[in-house]
Amino acid sequence: QVQLVESGGGLAQAGGSLRLSCTSSGGTLRTNMVGWFRQAPGKERQFVAVVNLGGHITDYSDDVKGRFTISRDRAKNEVYLQMNSLKPEDTATYYCALTKLFTRVPANYHTWGKGTRVTVSS
Repeated sequence: QVQLVESGGGLAQAGGSLRLSCTSSGGTLRTNMVGWFRQAPGKERQFVAVVNLGGHITDYSDDVKGRFTISRDRAKNEVYLQMNSLKPEDTATYYCALTKLFTRVPANYHTWGKGTRVTVSS
């Protein structure tokens, strides 16, 4: 069974940076596109970013465009979310997920990690 594991969450100050990592068992990241989503308490899960298989095509939500960067290292079987200029409203649990489509729609993702918590203080 494929497992995704997110890491890198924690506490940051507004204006600061964090880098999240996503890795999987069995090298499955290499054969899937990978997205990042986030969910704040009491809110729906929100698309953040997605990267294609080759790592050269990306898409971002308007909320994070220009501040966050998604990338992948196929050799290491990892996907990253570099988060800069963090804002308190970025506070959420962040999830990585696998998809066969280049999409923002959570229902099109077939495997999810358990998430990593990000808290941004003002």
